[in-house]
Amino acid sequence: MKADNALSLDGDQMLVKLAALANPHRLRIVAALTAGGRNYVSRLAREIGISRPLLHLHLQKLQEAGLVVSQLELSPDGKALNFFEVSAFAIELTPAAILKAAASPTLKTET
Repeated sequence: MKADNALSLDGDQMLVKLAALANPHRLRIVAALTAGGRNYVSRLAREIGISRPLLHLHLQKLQEAGLVVSQLELSPDGKALNFFEVSAFAIELTPAAILKAAASPTLKTET
């Protein structure tokens, strides 16, 4: 999968990705998935030490930002397991990237 380049992100895309990462739980989720590879929700919730509903909320934000992907699979005993893994991404946060992102139409109209 091709990693995002911050210079190709518009302002809205950059804000969504940065906002998704601006939370300690979500940083821990990305770190756990990066270190341990793909994982299913129940096991990941135990490893991180948060409830499954709270984990689902944070995984949804990360998925909406394109930072994680999920795949529903059946276990050998027939249980549905939702596996998550980190998407390939790179966000280069430089003054030049911010300058380009700030020029996007949506950001120009906000006050």
